[in-house]
Amino acid sequence: MPNWQNVRADFPVLHQQVNGKPLVYLDNAATAQKPRSVIAALVHYYEHDNSNVHRGLHALSMRATNNYEGARTRIAQFINAADPAEIIFTRGTTESINIVARSWGQAHLKPGDVVLTTEMEHHSNLVPWQQAAKASGATLKYVPVLGANAEGGLDLAALDQLLTPAVKLFAFTHISNTLGTINPVKELCRRARAVGAITVIDAAQSIGHGPLDVRDIDCDFLAFSGHKMCGPTGIGVLYGRRALLDKLAPDETGGGMVVTVDYAGATWKPAPERFEAGTPNVADAIALGAACDYLDTLDRAEIAKHDIALAQLAYQKLSALPGIRLLGPTGERSGLVSFSFPDVHAHDVVTFADEDGLALRGGHHCNQPLMRKLGLTSTTRASFYIYNRDEEIDVLVASLQRIIKFFGVT
Repeated sequence: MPNWQNVRADFPVLHQQVNGKPLVYLDNAATAQKPRSVIAALVHYYEHDNSNVHRGLHALSMRATNNYEGARTRIAQFINAADPAEIIFTRGTTESINIVARSWGQAHLKPGDVVLTTEMEHHSNLVPWQQAAKASGATLKYVPVLGANAEGGLDLAALDQLLTPAVKLFAFTHISNTLGTINPVKELCRRARAVGAITVIDAAQSIGHGPLDVRDIDCDFLAFSGHKMCGPTGIGVLYGRRALLDKLAPDETGGGMVVTVDYAGATWKPAPERFEAGTPNVADAIALGAACDYLDTLDRAEIAKHDIALAQLAYQKLSALPGIRLLGPTGERSGLVSFSFPDVHAHDVVTFADEDGLALRGGHHCNQPLMRKLGLTSTTRASFYIYNRDEEIDVLVASLQRIIKFFGVT
């Protein structure tokens, strides 16, 4: 089992004060901090290997190419993809999902078809499907969430009516960024496959918090961002089955992704190159591979236990506060807890907490339709990761008690 105190020492940014108080960073669902090994990978690339990839024959270019493609292989291993060619580098989860929505949607969706998603989706896994449905004439439908606080998760019984042969694609989140709900993605993929639907998983909130095996889940596409798993910002991954990727037209065209070009047209390279037009984000891809190495040294199963235990402890302690409304499952949840107080905006909560050195997230969390369904405009979210400790939850509780007293919450 990892020594979590030693883990904390790996993250330089945590060792500072905010407003004269030790930093308590509980905004990990928005972005995770970076260990020294990831920072070192970035510095090493720019100090020693900085060059464009794939087309150069000099030493720097060959080193950069080897390390860039090595990172692709490492990430394929990290999610147990069958082939490194199934790993497409993108800017993040949002771009990854948009590639599928545009490329796959344009090729396959037509009037009368249904795209199915859920009521708990982040805008990144909702708006692209709205656009794809509008462009194709398809219909967009949603799997409901259960409970006044969405504590029941997805209404899986509703799938019997919703998941029909008319559904051509089912897109859903692995872990809700607002509710902390852990969806049964393997079961959802199985049920979708039974009616011939393609599956797209938003794994932004799960990729760094536990083991993830795309072949065991048996999904068709899966998207995630590097910055939520200790990697840099501006780099992410779209995983897709090779057989599907090679049939898709590229979403973006230009240099690097072509076989031949003449004045009449062009032909495309196979995946993944056909989806990576232009100069790629070489340094951040390499650093994302380093993030995979770092997380695997901790044992991702142990990471999951650690994060879930923190969330359960936080839920237990926060539930004792007067006037608080907690969202999401009452039992097992991922490493986050969202909450609200009557007549106190989440931005006020976050601002007050910042005075105590706490980094929280307040707002609609790119979940506006879900918020409206729950009768809310915003929530405050505390999200935990590998460097957080039990005693930081006590700091959170003390800060919220101060806020409750100031606003007169009962």
